[in-house]
Amino acid sequence: MPAIIGPVQIFSVGGGTVQFGDTLFISPKSNTKTVAGQGGFNTGGLIVTNNGLSASNVLDANLIDQPTVGNN
Repeated sequence: MPAIIGPVQIFSVGGGTVQFGDTLFISPKSNTKTVAGQGGFNTGGLIVTNNGLSASNVLDANLIDQPTVGNN
């Protein structure tokens, strides 16, 4: 269903998807997989992370998560 939207200002899009209105399909142009342990993505002025034992073991049973072949 079409929608009327007001003024839109987009400063930057880094690897994301911007959609306005109806869409038949959206397909990604790139994909990544990230694995991090405890406290891996903490950000801030003062970070205190106390981990007794931290390990990131990844068992990826499926070989293809998000195929991007032919999405041009």
